Amino acid sequence: QVQMSEFGGVSVRTGQDLTLACRVSVYMGNLTCVAWFRQAAGTEREKVAGTYTDGHATDYADSVQGRWTIARLNREKTVKLFMRRLKAEDTAMYFCAAGRRDGSDLPCTYTYWGQGTQVTVGS
Repeated sequence: QVQMSEFGGVSVRTGQDLTLACRVSVYMGNLTCVAWFRQAAGTEREKVAGTYTDGHATDYADSVQGRWTIARLNREKTVKLFMRRLKAEDTAMYFCAAGRRDGSDLPCTYTYWGQGTQVTVGS
């Protein structure tokens, strides 16, 4: 079985940086898609960053493009999210997830999920 667990979520102020990490129980080289999602109160879950072993290496939501970086650390069995210049709108529960897709031009199916870690940005 695949188990995923996030940590690193805390309360920060606008403009600060934060790194989230997700520990994965298996070698991630065999997981085509690894990603970070978030869900703010009263909103739909959205993917903020993804990394892939096929096709494009990474992609990001427009709201975080240029500010954040996802890193897949296969040796450490960890995926990280480097969050820079945090905004109040980034406040959400953040989840790591993994799965696969049948082609680089097709959507991923995320089968494995972490429990989530809360990030709160404010003053």
